[in-house]
Amino acid sequence: MTSAGKTERRRRMPRADREQQMMTVAEAVFAERGYAASSMDEIAERVGVSKPMLYEYFGSKEGLLVACIRQVRAELHDLTAEAVIDARSPEDALRKGLITFFRFTDEHRRSWDLLLRTEAAVVGQAAVEEIEAVRQEQTKLHIALFSAYMPDADARSLEAAAEILVGACERLSVWYVRHDDVTPEEAAEHIMRMTWFGLRGEVTGHLDHSE
Repeated sequence: MTSAGKTERRRRMPRADREQQMMTVAEAVFAERGYAASSMDEIAERVGVSKPMLYEYFGSKEGLLVACIRQVRAELHDLTAEAVIDARSPEDALRKGLITFFRFTDEHRRSWDLLLRTEAAVVGQAAVEEIEAVRQEQTKLHIALFSAYMPDADARSLEAAAEILVGACERLSVWYVRHDDVTPEEAAEHIMRMTWFGLRGEVTGHLDHSE
């Protein structure tokens, strides 16, 4: 097939599919080499497109990184939110959310590694803000969960509890991905033991007070 024919075939791919293909390859390259050592030339070569096409879609290497992180953020948010819909109790909801989180890090190690290894010193502000947005989105989900069972609780206390939980999950996930013999359920139980003991008293107290 001539180069013109190959170019025409590439153009037939819908933009959304091409964009997804680029992000999938970029995510793999960023995870393998780290952001600083990754090049748009290598990403373009692996995708099978020209480097100018990458810039046309994402503007810059940082723009491509931000797009990858944003996709991870959206998937993690949707999975976590869906996991707690049919929870039978606050404890069940928290456990389901935690198991989903660790299952996500297990099944999407490249995505999670991308977030954990992206250092502020080597990326631009947009990428730093997108990574923080992942944390804040998880914090908001936890606050919403706590508020559903403790509607009269102090807002600042709920926010602090959510931040603690997100920080604990992030750090334990670093340990978790290094231990192939630990299941998502076991990792979730580690967090439950450290956090639910304190939260249980708050939840029970508010539920008793409302009766």
